[in-house]
Amino acid sequence: MPFAMNSPMLHSVVLLALVSTVVSGCAVRRPYAAPVPAAPAAWSQDAPPPGDQEQLAAWWSAFDDAELSSLVERAVRANLDVKTAISRVREARASVRSNRAGLRPTIDASASARASGNGKEAGFAGTSQSYSLGLDASWELDVFGGIRSGVEAAEATAQARLEDLRDVLVSLAAEVALDYIDLRSLQRRIEIARSNVALQEQTLDLTQLRQQAGIGTDLEVQQALSNVESTRAQIAALERQASQTIHGLSVLLAEPPGGLIGELAPAGPIPVALIAIAVGVPAETLRRRPDVRSAERLLAAQWAQVNAARADLYPSFRLAGSIGLESLSIARLLLPGAGAWSASPSASTRLFNREQLHQNVVTQSERQAQAALTYESRVLGALQDVEDSMTGVAQEQSRRDHLAAAADAAQQAADLSLQLYTAGLRDFREVLDAQRSLLTLQDSLASSTASVSTELVRLYKTLGGGWSAETMVPSDQRASLTR
Repeated sequence: MPFAMNSPMLHSVVLLALVSTVVSGCAVRRPYAAPVPAAPAAWSQDAPPPGDQEQLAAWWSAFDDAELSSLVERAVRANLDVKTAISRVREARASVRSNRAGLRPTIDASASARASGNGKEAGFAGTSQSYSLGLDASWELDVFGGIRSGVEAAEATAQARLEDLRDVLVSLAAEVALDYIDLRSLQRRIEIARSNVALQEQTLDLTQLRQQAGIGTDLEVQQALSNVESTRAQIAALERQASQTIHGLSVLLAEPPGGLIGELAPAGPIPVALIAIAVGVPAETLRRRPDVRSAERLLAAQWAQVNAARADLYPSFRLAGSIGLESLSIARLLLPGAGAWSASPSASTRLFNREQLHQNVVTQSERQAQAALTYESRVLGALQDVEDSMTGVAQEQSRRDHLAAAADAAQQAADLSLQLYTAGLRDFREVLDAQRSLLTLQDSLASSTASVSTELVRLYKTLGGGWSAETMVPSDQRASLTR
C-alpha cells in the first residue's frame, strides 16, 4: 500500500499546496484594531474623596453590614440570571472549538462487504463477494482566511459572553444592595410613622379630655382622629412595600418570594458607608466597565464576520484522499497487495450567485457599522452614568443635611405648638400642621439617608466596581468558563 513518491498525483498536490501558500500572501482579511474611545481627560463633576481600589472591587463591604454581604454572596451563587450567563459562556466556548475544528482535516473510517450475482429461473447462477476497509480524508485549504475569520468571530463572541457574565454580576450585586437599602429604609420609615402615631394618639386623647371638660370642640377631636388614621394608612402602605421588597430579594437569591421573610422582617439600620471612592479618570472607568468591553468584543466579532463574507467571494481549495484495503475474500483482506489509495485535489467557486455573495458582504458591513455605533453609544452612556451618579451622591448628601436640620426644627415646633395649645394660647390647627410637618420631614430624612447610600451603590456600579463577585461563583462553574 505504498504512496509512490514520483506519482504525478503527488506532484499535483505539492504544486497546489505551493500555489495556495503564494496566494495566501494576498489574503483578503483586514486586520482589526480596537477603537480608542474619545474619553474626556477628567470628569465635569467634582469626584468624591479618593478611596481604596480594593474597596471598589468588593464595594458592599464598605457598608460594614454582615447581612448585606451575605445576601450578595448568596445571590452570586444561586441567581438564575448568573447561571444563564455562565451557560452562555460555555456555549460560546463550545462554538469556538467547533469552528477551530474546521482548520483541521476530517478523517472518516469505513468498512463494507458486498455480494452480487446473476439470477436465473432456478436461482443464482453465480455470486461474487468483495470486502473493503478504508480511511477517507479531506482538508479545505483556508487560502483566503474564511475559516480563520469564523474562528476569530467565535472567539470574540465568547469573550463578549464572558464580559456579559461579569456585567450580570456587577448589576446583581448592585440590585441586591439597592433592594436591601430600600427595605431598611422602609422599615425605618415604618418606625417613624409608628412613633408619630403614638404622638398623635396622645394629642387625640388630649382633645377628647378638653371636649369632655367643655373647653374643646368636636371638630378638634375629629381633626386629631383624621390625623391618626391617615398615619396608620401610611404605615399599611409602607408595610406592603417592605413585604414586596423582601419578595424581590428572595427571588434574586433564587428562593420562593417568601423565603427571606423570617430573616429580613426584623428591622435593621439603614446601611451607611463613607463616601470615599477610587473614581479614577474616565478612560480607566471605560476599561473597567464590562458592558463597554462586551460591546467592543461584539464589534470585533462582526469585523471578523465581514472578513469571512469577503472570503466567500474567492475560490475554495480542497485536498481529498483515501487509503484502504480491498479484496474479494475476507481472508485475503490483510495480505500484501490488497492496498489501494486515491487523491483528488479540487478547486471550486460560485458562479451564478455572485450577487448574493456581494450583498452578504454589504449586510455584514452594515452590521459592523451598527456594532460600532452600539459601542460608541455604550461609551457615552457609561460616561453619563458616572457623571449622573457623582452628581446624585453630592446633591443627595447636601439634601440629607438640610433635612436633618429641618427635622430637628420641626420636632421643636411640634412640642411647642402642643404646649401652647394646652395652655390655650394657640389654635389646634397649628398643632396638626406641626405634627404633619414633623412626620413628613422625618420620613423624608429617612428616605434621603437611604438615597445617599443608594446613589453611592449606583456610583460603585457605574464605575464597574464589584469584580470580586466573580470569585464567589461556585468553583466548578468558574472552572468551566475557561474550558
